[in-house]
Amino acid sequence: MRVLVTGGSGFIGAHLIRRLKDVEVHAVSRHDQVPEHGERWHAADLTDAVAVRELVERVQPEAVLHLASEVTGVRDVHQVRPVLDANLLSVINLLTVCADRGTRVILAGSVEEPQHGEVPSSPYAAAKSAATNYARMFHALYQVPVTVLRLAMVYGPGQKDTGKLLPYVTLSLLRKEEPRLTNGTRLIDWIYVEDVVEAFVAAMCSDRAAGAVLDVGSGEQVSIRDTVELLIRVAGSDITPQFGAVAARPLDSAQVMRIGPTADTIGWKPQVDLEEGLRRTLYYYANTL
Repeated sequence: MRVLVTGGSGFIGAHLIRRLKDVEVHAVSRHDQVPEHGERWHAADLTDAVAVRELVERVQPEAVLHLASEVTGVRDVHQVRPVLDANLLSVINLLTVCADRGTRVILAGSVEEPQHGEVPSSPYAAAKSAATNYARMFHALYQVPVTVLRLAMVYGPGQKDTGKLLPYVTLSLLRKEEPRLTNGTRLIDWIYVEDVVEAFVAAMCSDRAAGAVLDVGSGEQVSIRDTVELLIRVAGSDITPQFGAVAARPLDSAQVMRIGPTADTIGWKPQVDLEEGLRRTLYYYANTL
């Protein structure tokens, strides 16, 4: 099987490439990359429709796993257009090319997508929601076998953006620094990165996944405060976080995923609980400082 992974140099993409060792993996990034696991790298800007068509025609993949994204919670009005291009235009370009070929596509959606008439909380949430709707349209109108995996809050070893909550707190504890946080009341659905990878593989291999929008998470809500306190216990640290030192972002809401339909459709369930995932994450950062 020949698979194209977009965003292969990112957090989830790097884990996915390592997992796909039994297939022919092609990966794409904006810049040239050095192969580490036998993959073949291509440089392309996915917001460029011509570049996307040339890439897909060159690789001729049987499946595209689309992880390339601008993951950001910023509310800055000047980020609306760049976030739109990165998270929606790239999806439309890929789906358009794949519609001509019947190529299977697995898209990374987000728990941040508004549900049940909610207002999008950020440009990222709005763009991701629009991408999911376009995916559903491409399936219904053009029979593209596309699946959207709506990902909960992904964490684990190798997360490059150390400004994200768990890398930030983990590194603060290892450096004996007090992390500055919000009041910690927001409820989060956490999912370990290797569980996410297994969901992509399951969706790619399932004939029942076409046209589906499936949640990938733990199905449980844990407050930021409880998550941080659990991480402190796992680390055996005596650091006291500064809860309330940072203002909460506007329109942030509680998160929880419905994973029952995901299990029924592609046979996937999370395997790594939060405490074990935090332990593995802590071990990684402790050995890379």
